[in-house]
Amino acid sequence: MFNPFQILEKHMKFERFFAVCIFTLIFNLFAFGQGVIVPIICDIRPCIPRPIPRPVPLPNVLPVKSIKIDTKIDGQTATTHVEQVFRNDTPYTLEGTWFFPIPDSAAIVEFAIWENDKKLVGEVRSRDEARRIYDEIVRRQRDPGLLEYAGRNLFQASIFPIPPNSDKKLELTYTQILEMSAGTVAFRYPLGMGGRPQTAALPEGVAQRPYGPDISNVSGKIEITAKSGLRNIYSPTHSIDVVRRGDRSATVSFETAKSKDDFELFYTLSEDDIGATLLTYRETGKEGYFLFLVSPRDDLTNRELPDKDVVFVLDTSGSMAAEGKLEKAQKALQFGIQTLRPGDRFNVIGFSGEERLMEKSLINANSSGKARGVEFVSGLKATGGTNINDALLAAINQFSDSDRPKLLVFMTDGIPTVGITDPNAIASSVKSSRAASLGVRVFTFGFGYDVNAVLLDRIASDNGGASDYVRPKEDLEVKVSSFFSKVNYPVLTDISIDYGAAEVDLYYPRKVTDLFRGSQLTIIGRYRNASDVVRNTITLRGKVGSAERVFRFEGMNFQLRDERNDFIPRLWANRRVGWLLDEMRKNGQSDEIRREIIELGTKYGIVTPFTSYLALDSSAQVSSPGVANTNMAANVVAAEKKMRAASGEDAVELSLRQNKLKNSDTLAKDKSEQESDTSGIRKIGAKTFRLQSGVWTDTEYKPDSKLPEISLKFGSREYFDLAIAEPELARYFSLGEKVIVVFSGRVYRITS
Repeated sequence: MFNPFQILEKHMKFERFFAVCIFTLIFNLFAFGQGVIVPIICDIRPCIPRPIPRPVPLPNVLPVKSIKIDTKIDGQTATTHVEQVFRNDTPYTLEGTWFFPIPDSAAIVEFAIWENDKKLVGEVRSRDEARRIYDEIVRRQRDPGLLEYAGRNLFQASIFPIPPNSDKKLELTYTQILEMSAGTVAFRYPLGMGGRPQTAALPEGVAQRPYGPDISNVSGKIEITAKSGLRNIYSPTHSIDVVRRGDRSATVSFETAKSKDDFELFYTLSEDDIGATLLTYRETGKEGYFLFLVSPRDDLTNRELPDKDVVFVLDTSGSMAAEGKLEKAQKALQFGIQTLRPGDRFNVIGFSGEERLMEKSLINANSSGKARGVEFVSGLKATGGTNINDALLAAINQFSDSDRPKLLVFMTDGIPTVGITDPNAIASSVKSSRAASLGVRVFTFGFGYDVNAVLLDRIASDNGGASDYVRPKEDLEVKVSSFFSKVNYPVLTDISIDYGAAEVDLYYPRKVTDLFRGSQLTIIGRYRNASDVVRNTITLRGKVGSAERVFRFEGMNFQLRDERNDFIPRLWANRRVGWLLDEMRKNGQSDEIRREIIELGTKYGIVTPFTSYLALDSSAQVSSPGVANTNMAANVVAAEKKMRAASGEDAVELSLRQNKLKNSDTLAKDKSEQESDTSGIRKIGAKTFRLQSGVWTDTEYKPDSKLPEISLKFGSREYFDLAIAEPELARYFSLGEKVIVVFSGRVYRITS
């Protein structure tokens, strides 16, 4: 039982009694969730009446002002310190119950509440009361958001007082042993229900109420110390900064506002020169998905890296004088020259109506050679037209038939106006040149919106490179310099991968070329073997100069059922859509490709030129399906028009979007994507739900599928019993009071 707060003295001062519980369930789950404070009403436990005015109605949960995560991992032992700051925005003094789900293997080290700048430490008490109180709160408040905690280990404490219009800071420290599979360690800090602020699907005219707290800011620092080499430090959910301290220690940090995603981190322990990680996801009876990461040792020396040949090609046409583009490009190019290693060779070509070579052939990147390059770049002037074809062919002719990695970096701000100006003819000219036989990788940069994005994309794609663009307001110098830093240290070239006994298909990138120091390859695809593939070996081959290197990674298993990494299908869909968009832009419109883009975009909630209609507000979806269909058709026509645009803002933004999708290795959203989010779409794990006629409907649901259907009343005993028995279903039920979800071969229909 939980003792009541005692009223002391005539001024109603209260002493705090902490009741802290740990509840262990029969379900062996790896997931846990972010803490929430639920305001308490006195009828759920013995309490002494007191004259505290209460808001009517009480908020479901208090908003979270900030979350700070500080984790120290030594090998596989993680100690996590969490600081949560809640906000009471009401004019009332509140009391509440704090629930914090913890991992199965975790042990609480310390729990504390801050009051008046004093840290008050609590202690662990009973085991069973937390569950009873929690169930009563959920059933009484009928709050679907709280269902995400159903079936998870619960840490619980009573919190009083929570002063009006003030913050309440809580701290928790716990330790756990992290799971490791095939040399890969997983650390998870899910935000649970706190990560998905949502609203109920209520009838028109009925006030909406929030499910789950809004989280203003989440930041984290994870320090990793290992006894063997750290490889493939990777987060599929957040953009992370990684600072390495040698080969066995690293600090990972992240910060995000309005976070809606659980934080997940993976890293590999390996002493090999190349480390590999395999993550898989497969539901029973369906095709599987895999993510394969490859990264080199961070402490490779210059002696272990092959010498390379590089040709820099810079547009010096008259338009480059505008907005200081030439000056910024010159600084970036000089940085690229300065970072070359002594054994490298290079040349610089400036072009406008005709090309201007620094030297007739490649020169050594020694101190005098670099000085010559910097001087030549400083003397380039912006004048004349744009002869893209001749500049590219002149650059390709600089390369010889050697075993060195060969990089051609092409930078322009315009479309071809001199010489051959037909984009198809230029792309064919480059493709039929010596570039392919010599193994030249072509990387293209477009400055501004006046470039022919389709041409630059095609040239890069056809020649084993990549394209990128610098928007008018972006820092050209920073972006291009960052690229030079990445490609300056090739570790392996001409890479090929054998996946052993696994039957893989539709993997992206379709062609893996080079691996650079300080970076990693991320390959995402599908697999469809009819039985478990265990004790499997993946073989990686590549060249270091003329010498072939072979790396074999054992224990890379593709199983028939593995539901731990439900982020992989969505990452795969992103890459598949990016590849399809690229194919359509290069080869022309296709009804088949367009249908697949729409299908994938609809199923996974991916913003594409053909699925932007998904951002319709819920009222349009509910009340005017005919209008929605008309809007969809109009958007398809508009998308096709944009797809045909070769230059201009639409063309460049589409190239940036498709390139981001093609290279997706995280589900983290940039600012533009966050702003385009709509209340009519929700993503939970591998599933996407759309608000249709007031019902959150699984995009996998087909009315004519003839799957067995189970109908449940929202808030009924059967509803809560099923949510507790199937924690995965609880995540989907938490969307609202009307939900349709396909799960384990059945359709579950929740009605209010």
